[in-house]
Amino acid sequence: MKLVNIDYLPNEEISEVLGIVKGQVVQSKNLGRDFVSGLKTIVGGEIISYTDMIKEARQIATKRMVDEAKSLGADAVINVRYGSSSVMRGAAEIIVYGTAVKVKKK
Repeated sequence: MKLVNIDYLPNEEISEVLGIVKGQVVQSKNLGRDFVSGLKTIVGGEIISYTDMIKEARQIATKRMVDEAKSLGADAVINVRYGSSSVMRGAAEIIVYGTAVKVKKK
C-alpha cells in the first residue's frame, strides 16, 4: 500500500477515488513512567517514554487506516495527514486520514 502526503501519485494515474479513510487511537503510559516523566520536566530534555508512546500510537493509527483502505480495495492512500491532541494528562489521541484510491493498471 502506497502512502503519500501529496494529492497525486507520481508516474501513476488514479483510476478511482474510493473515499476518505482514517485510523485513530488514544494511547497512554503507565502511572510509574508518568511520574518519572513529570520529574524530567523540572530539568528539561526529551521525555523518551512519551516520544515512544506517540511513535507507537502513530503506527497503530496508520495500520488501522491502511486496513480500512484495503477493505475498500485501494492501491494507495493519498494526501495523508496526521493530527494529535491531548485527551487527558499522559494520554494522547493520534488520528491519520487520507483519500483511498485505485491506480490504473499498466
